[in-house]
Amino acid sequence: MKRTARHAPGSVVFDHRRGQWQYFWYDSGHRRSRVIGDRRKYPTKAAAWQAIEADHFHKAANPEAGPTVRNVVKGYLRERASKRHSTRLGVRSRLRNWVLPRWGGRGLLSALQPRPVQLWLDSLGEVLSPKSRGHIHDVLRQLWNFAMYAGWVPVTPNPMSLVVVKGRSKRKRKPRSLTVEQFRAFLEQLADTPIIRLIAIVCASLGLRISEALALRWRNLDVLQKQLMVERGIVRQVEDEVKTESSERPMPVDAALIEVFTAWKRQSEFSAPDNFIFASPFQLGRLPVSYPGVWRIFQQAADRAGIGRFGTHTLRHSYRSWLDAIGTPIAVQQKLMRHTDIRTTLSYGDVVTLQESEALAQISALTLGKQHAIARRSN
Repeated sequence: MKRTARHAPGSVVFDHRRGQWQYFWYDSGHRRSRVIGDRRKYPTKAAAWQAIEADHFHKAANPEAGPTVRNVVKGYLRERASKRHSTRLGVRSRLRNWVLPRWGGRGLLSALQPRPVQLWLDSLGEVLSPKSRGHIHDVLRQLWNFAMYAGWVPVTPNPMSLVVVKGRSKRKRKPRSLTVEQFRAFLEQLADTPIIRLIAIVCASLGLRISEALALRWRNLDVLQKQLMVERGIVRQVEDEVKTESSERPMPVDAALIEVFTAWKRQSEFSAPDNFIFASPFQLGRLPVSYPGVWRIFQQAADRAGIGRFGTHTLRHSYRSWLDAIGTPIAVQQKLMRHTDIRTTLSYGDVVTLQESEALAQISALTLGKQHAIARRSN
C-alpha cells in the first residue's frame, strides 16, 4: 500500500555541525535549502515541520507579492556587484554561506524586514565577529537598493538602515606590528628562500599589500626615476584592479632598495618587462608565487625566529609604525601608505619601540624641571 505524504514536499534534517534544523527541497531541478532554527526553538523534527508548513515556504511565491531573494541576488550579482575579483569573492561567500540558506530560495525579499534581520544577525554573534555580521548587513542593504533600482519594489527608505550591528568597526584582535629587531630575526630565517625573503623586504620597505607585491612586473619599476608603479593586485592567482585609486600613485623607491631589485633581476630567469618580479618557476613565470605558499613559509620562519606567528598584513602595519617612530608627518604617512582617508592611516600600526617611555621622559622634564631630567639621564 502506498504511503500518503504527511508533510509538504522536501525533507527536514538536523545539521549537527551547525546545530540547526534545515529544510531541503527541489525547485526546477535544483536542490534548495533553508535554515529553520536550532533545537532550543524547535526541540523536535515535528516542530520544525510545523514551522515550515506555517510559513508556506515550500509553496511557490505569488509574483504579485514581490521579487524573491534569489532573483534579487542574481540580478545584483549580474548588474551592480563589484567587478573586482577579491571583493566579489567576499560578497559571493556571504550570500552563499549566510544570506541564501536563511532567506533564499523562493522566499520573498519583503521578508527581509528590520526586526527579523536584527534578531537573526544578533543570533550569529556566537559564531561571527561584529565586523563579519556588518559585512552581511551591507549585502542585505545592497540587495534592497538593487530591488529599488530595478523597479521591483517601490523606492522608499531602505529597511536595512534600521538594523544596527554594534561594534562592527571594532577589531576583535588588535593588529600586530613588529619591532625592527623582530623583523631582522624573521629575515634571517628566510635565507634559504630568497624570493620569499625579497617579498618580505619589499612589503616592509614600501608598505605594500601582499596582493600588490605579488602582482608587480618589471615594467612597474622605473630605475632611473627611482619609482614603483602599483597597477594591479593578485588574489587567488587572479589579476585585478588595486583596492583604491589612491593605491595607484607612483611610489618613491630608495636607492638601496633599487639595488636589491636589480640584483634579483640579474639572477632571475624571468626578467622581461612583462614578467612578474616574483615569478613562480613552477608556473614557468606565467604567474607569481602563490599567496598560500608565501603565508606558509612566513609562519615557519616566524616560529623559528621565536617571535610568534603573524599574517602578511602585519608588515604593512609595521611599516606605518616605523614611519611614526622616525617622526614622519602624518600627511606624508598617508601618501606613503596610499590611503584615501587619513583616518585609515591612523588606524594602522602601534608603538613598537620605547617611544612611550621616551615621550613621558620628555614631558616629565618639562613639568618637573631640568634637574629631574639630568637625574633621570644619570640613572
